[in-house]
Amino acid sequence: MGTALPDSSVVNESVRLITDNAQRIMTWNYERDREQLVTLYNKAMSSQWNSITDLDWRVEVDPERLVHDQDSGTMKVVAGAVKIPGSPIAAWGQQELTECGIEFLKATLSQFMHGEQGAMLTAAKIVETVPWIDAKYYASTQTMDEARHTEVFAKYLSEKLGDPYPMSPYLDAQIMALLEDSRWDIAYLGMQIVIESLALAAFGDMLRRTQEPLLRKLLRYVIADEARHVAFGILSLGEYYESLSEAELKDRQEFMIENTLRSQSRSTTPEVWERMGVSVEEVVPFLFQAAEEQGLHPSATFQRAFFSKLVPNTRRLGLLDANNGYLRKAWEDAGLMEFEFADDTASDYDSYDAVAQDRKLL
Repeated sequence: MGTALPDSSVVNESVRLITDNAQRIMTWNYERDREQLVTLYNKAMSSQWNSITDLDWRVEVDPERLVHDQDSGTMKVVAGAVKIPGSPIAAWGQQELTECGIEFLKATLSQFMHGEQGAMLTAAKIVETVPWIDAKYYASTQTMDEARHTEVFAKYLSEKLGDPYPMSPYLDAQIMALLEDSRWDIAYLGMQIVIESLALAAFGDMLRRTQEPLLRKLLRYVIADEARHVAFGILSLGEYYESLSEAELKDRQEFMIENTLRSQSRSTTPEVWERMGVSVEEVVPFLFQAAEEQGLHPSATFQRAFFSKLVPNTRRLGLLDANNGYLRKAWEDAGLMEFEFADDTASDYDSYDAVAQDRKLL
């Protein structure tokens, strides 16, 4: 007989308990009547890749070169802060800057890894809670995708870079809320539409900035999967939201505002500065000053990539104009509606399929 886990959210440093309040749904309707989901499922089946045989883990990675070859806006700001009189990092030389760059890279990849495990759990929740068999089938393939993504980021960190960082409190709160919510579509909306769009932007940004071949191929393959996942959310939620009341749609619109405009604060990754022996409270004002002097916003390109997909994806769901354009007005005030008619991911997911592109070359 097994031993019951204690009634606590944290069992130890590596195990956390989560209470999921959603009902499980089993269906006896096996009719394959959602053609777009059938197509997406077939695409997912044919695009599975192997983390061991499709990636060459024999590639040697030089973390210092990896940092030097990246065009990192964050590190430009840090280098600028070094030059400001009175800065707590004014004594840094190139070696400290390189070490800091490596730590920021590890911190970023660590959040990718934690986020992918959160996506794996959320996809598994969707398998259990969505009422349609075609959606259950596809969510099962996504669960496998997310397991593979978690595995490869964990392996890249452990074998090529070093110790990972803990989960960001912002990401932690976002994912835990999805896993604990009783409404099955909120797992879709939060993960497939918001977090997966965020992941596409983040992975794409890193892909543009790195030349390291193993990391590039890993990112290309992960992006191919993630684009399908976003398309899955659009196709499923678009149908479901046609049946919701204005009040229910208002709740979803508020969710989108809360997870975009009201969650603009980003972690200053205090753990990075702690590992570098610097007080985050002391260094942050100098980082802001350096960014202003250089006219840099390190996350500007990433933010633009994120909203250029999130806005048209949300338009496909019908959430922009419900309740007399409640969400549209909020995003208009934030200057985001320029992206409204960009390609949505349900239309262009196939263009991301690096796995199929590489297999054509064999």
